[in-house]
Amino acid sequence: MKINFVDTVHPVLSTRLTVAGHTCEDLAEYDGDALLAQLHDSEGLVVRSRLYIGREVLERAPKLRFIARCGAGMENIDREACARRGIVLYNSPEGNRSSVAEHAVGMLLALMNHLPKADHEVRHGIWDRVSNSGNELQGSQVGIIGFGHMGAAFAQRLGGFGVKVMAHDKYRHGFANEQVEEVPLQELLERSDVISLHLPLTEETAHYADAGFFGRLAKPAWFINTARGPITDTAALLDAIDAGRVRGACLDVLEFEERSLKGLRSEADNKTLQRLYACDKVLLSPHVAGITAESYFKLANVLADKILRDIAAGKY
Repeated sequence: MKINFVDTVHPVLSTRLTVAGHTCEDLAEYDGDALLAQLHDSEGLVVRSRLYIGREVLERAPKLRFIARCGAGMENIDREACARRGIVLYNSPEGNRSSVAEHAVGMLLALMNHLPKADHEVRHGIWDRVSNSGNELQGSQVGIIGFGHMGAAFAQRLGGFGVKVMAHDKYRHGFANEQVEEVPLQELLERSDVISLHLPLTEETAHYADAGFFGRLAKPAWFINTARGPITDTAALLDAIDAGRVRGACLDVLEFEERSLKGLRSEADNKTLQRLYACDKVLLSPHVAGITAESYFKLANVLADKILRDIAAGKY
């Protein structure tokens, strides 16, 4: 099988596919029409985020049998068009669920304890023990919205903090256990001291956390988004912070990111963005929650497992 790598991923994937007798070709140096021209005999594509796999790309790849997304989110792939063609889709959320969960916990603890501010001040000769005193996570009620790989991993990481974990998932049920209570969304919003989003980006979830969402909170809460930026209405979040409905926010992702996830759009809402930068109750990171040395390997290795399993089963 001819498998083209549109993006750079850990070499374990190409190595395992090659050992199994398949031809792997790296297309990372190609772009635009030059890239599309290379897809005429592709039977498999390995992608990350730099290329939107829509109708134009699919038309240039008539032999395509599968697309493997090295990562969790699938918003860069026209899944309906692929389904009509019978193209099998893979992703690998198992590969970076640990890194996302640990990053979310790390951001939350840093924000609750004012660590970025305290570090900056000490380095500049300011020894302020009063305003840099923090809050404990122990005893909090943590609400997780979206209980797939990422949400479940986040819940597991909270196990030693002495918190009560609740979760809501519109499409999954029956996942409650000794550590996690399954609750309706409204109950989660009313009870939570911390809310963490772990949702895919779809038409349904765009601006999921909007003014109405924050208006339903029964008490001030800490807010975390390590999923996709457009799930949160940033202006509404900042309004909620100003109104005291949200105590602070951890954002690894921003709604102003390019589709490729490589930076912010040049036409981004500058007014809201400047408000965000000026807000000292928000902690930001550049969409790196799922990126660690360990996850780089695991994301690719999980894909190798899935693809080779299906080939061995005669799926292609």
